[in-house]
Amino acid sequence: MDGLQPIGALEQFSWNEPTLTVRTGGADLLITVLAADLVRVELVPDGSRRATESYAVVKRDWPPCPVTVTEEPHRVVLRTTGVGAAGGVVAGTVGGDAAGEVGGAAPGAAATNGLVIEIAKNPVRLAIRRADGSFVAGCAADGGFQWEEGKATWRMIAPAGWRYYGFGQKLGYLEKRGRRMEQWATDEPLHILEHDRLYQAIPFFLTLEPAGGRSTGVFVDCTARVVHDVAKTEPTVCTVTVHSERLDAYIFAGPTPRDVIGRYTELTGRMELPPLWALGFHQSRWSYETAEKVREIAREMRARDIPCDVIHLDIDYMHGFRVFTWDAERFPDPKGLAEELAADGFRLVTIIDPGVKLDGEYAVFRDGVANRRFICHPDGELYVGTVWPGPTVFPDFTRADVRRWWGDLHRELVQEVGIAGIWNDMNEPSCFAGNTLPDTVVQGEDGARVPHAQVHNAYGITMCMATKDGLRRLLPDRRPFVLTRSGYAGIQRYAAVWMGDNHSWWEHLLWAMPVCMGMGLSGVPFVGTDIGGFSDDCNGELLARWTQMGALMPFCRNHSRKGTVPQEPWAFGPEVEAICREYLQLRYRLLPFLYNEFYKATQTGLPIMRPLFLEYPDDPATHYVSDQFLVGEDLLVCPVYQPGATHRMVYLPQGTWVDFWTGQRLTGPAHVVAEAPLERMPIYVRDGAVIPMEPPIRHTGERDGRELILHVYAGAAGRLVLYEDAGEGYGYQQGEYALTTFTLEQAAAGDGTTRVTLVAGTPVGGFQPPRQQVTVHLYAPGQVQQVLVNGQRTPWTPGPAGSVVVTVPAPGAAGFTVEATVAVGGQ
Repeated sequence: MDGLQPIGALEQFSWNEPTLTVRTGGADLLITVLAADLVRVELVPDGSRRATESYAVVKRDWPPCPVTVTEEPHRVVLRTTGVGAAGGVVAGTVGGDAAGEVGGAAPGAAATNGLVIEIAKNPVRLAIRRADGSFVAGCAADGGFQWEEGKATWRMIAPAGWRYYGFGQKLGYLEKRGRRMEQWATDEPLHILEHDRLYQAIPFFLTLEPAGGRSTGVFVDCTARVVHDVAKTEPTVCTVTVHSERLDAYIFAGPTPRDVIGRYTELTGRMELPPLWALGFHQSRWSYETAEKVREIAREMRARDIPCDVIHLDIDYMHGFRVFTWDAERFPDPKGLAEELAADGFRLVTIIDPGVKLDGEYAVFRDGVANRRFICHPDGELYVGTVWPGPTVFPDFTRADVRRWWGDLHRELVQEVGIAGIWNDMNEPSCFAGNTLPDTVVQGEDGARVPHAQVHNAYGITMCMATKDGLRRLLPDRRPFVLTRSGYAGIQRYAAVWMGDNHSWWEHLLWAMPVCMGMGLSGVPFVGTDIGGFSDDCNGELLARWTQMGALMPFCRNHSRKGTVPQEPWAFGPEVEAICREYLQLRYRLLPFLYNEFYKATQTGLPIMRPLFLEYPDDPATHYVSDQFLVGEDLLVCPVYQPGATHRMVYLPQGTWVDFWTGQRLTGPAHVVAEAPLERMPIYVRDGAVIPMEPPIRHTGERDGRELILHVYAGAAGRLVLYEDAGEGYGYQQGEYALTTFTLEQAAAGDGTTRVTLVAGTPVGGFQPPRQQVTVHLYAPGQVQQVLVNGQRTPWTPGPAGSVVVTVPAPGAAGFTVEATVAVGGQ
């Protein structure tokens, strides 16, 4: 097996709470119980205890977890205890042999009720089960842990039928069983299945059982090359190989996918709230090469009533591709340009690559060399690669002093010019010769340098650390916006992520969904793709369909490369322009809903753009759905990804779903054929949802908060907790926010009618929404006969999609009540 050897038999063990150390003839196995549903497993060379820095893990101190340790003739057993769904403490019990059948009782609502961790002595094998006997993770029957110098492997059981998801940025369908995938951040221009390595390297995955919906998560904290062979070579084995001297894995016992992701993002951190403007529409191209071209794009957006907040500047704004400079001929007055655009509601985001031009007259290069800030060969000679500027050197972002220096270099851009955000590109890092840096160049502090191969996958995240921390220092009253192409586990703490240089292909429109959902499952909620495709020529139909989808993705940007036809929303004539306008306006009308979903992601770590199985894990029909997604829990989005299509098949999960465009109610679980002419992308709303919206605006600076529009789908009970704040700054961290609860209830009356009641509670928090009116669009499951607002009979008007529209004037801070009497089944 490529020189890999089993670690052998247990020679001795010791328990030093919360870690069990197992000494073998080949390596040490460390098992640390961090929580009743979280176990850390480390395989280290004999005697090696050197702590390695983690760029992913932010939570290191965990409350004590009760553990009992028992030695038996052929194994050592650790039993944890956990708080069950009913609040009782339940002790774990042994669930059988590690290689036995996978099964057990249905998962609990919120906890594992503890774990049983078994370590067989000869050979050393690990098995983890929940207290109910259900299988979590364990070693394959013929030995699990193997190692050699510079490489370690864990051969894990892959039970029959288990589904596998996550793995960061990977092409293809959402479920990954039967794939071999490599985590090695790569500037890959051709996005096809045969080229597996892409820009993000996130060695995390979660599983799903075919029945019952139980889930396990596995995160391998390794910034070197990591390979997952998910039952491809051996149909019942998932092999995880790290090209590093130690294997450092975290096992999440769930039991639900939501539990796994919540705990994983507790470990690796969660996204901070971005500025509200970052949720708007971004327009970009490589490149808008002059200030006048940028002005032209801005004028067209406003003249055509296409909402937009951000214009991106690609590398041609620089002087000879020198980062942190401006081309004086193309952009003679960048500050004036930024001020002019800001007056019309636009912000500028500039690209910054890591490569620094080798130029003795260039201050950034001179200072970096003088202070030894760049990556070198082992003998200390400066490593020189080739990127856009020609001969190029690369900062060593593993060093805190280099990150500080790099962050401070943004001072002129953001403090003097008025640039609003930074776009980090080429940060795998990309190099024209050899694709990336040589494995053998070194990084780190003097006396602790390591080969680049050991920290390669951390280059993107460490660059984003430098950028975000710099923006925080330079603009302490504003929330940073950083966009990155490359990253590692935990990148969600520092940046939004786009999926890199895709193509104007229908296949890439389709794959945008599973790729972005996979990133969300890997802890990164602020994701999107280049709308219309980056490479090759787009066309009108493709742009219309891609804009429809992209308008409901977390990050929304149209971007394309030199040498391709323009693909701004108006580029393909009035029909396509009108479609793009409608869906971008829909995004802006949905900003209260989207911002609320972003807030929830900061609190839970759950993705904004979700696969259906995340909400319906016990429905096997959702497990392979790659071409639909949920926004939060309530919006089901079904993009069209085939040219010429006017219909598409849609899967509706359990419950009642309301057609967003027509108001028609449909009952799931069911497959239905949805009408989808070019101007319509099928969207469904979960019955019982309360969707907050607002009037149309051209940019987020026009929001005044005076009118809240609630779309109430009143065929079932429901609840909305709406988060609001200023949309900028950090006042929310000092309590300057509002949380308002809207409760939707139903009660059957004796006369055959149903009373639907919407109760708006009093906002909680230190932020007072400037609300002057609430407009309620009520989608009732029958004919509305009467409406009361705060007990007073109130007129209503017909609304779109079969709704009735009720106005609540001057709602006040004390809340309000809307009651409707509905003749169920009436027309």
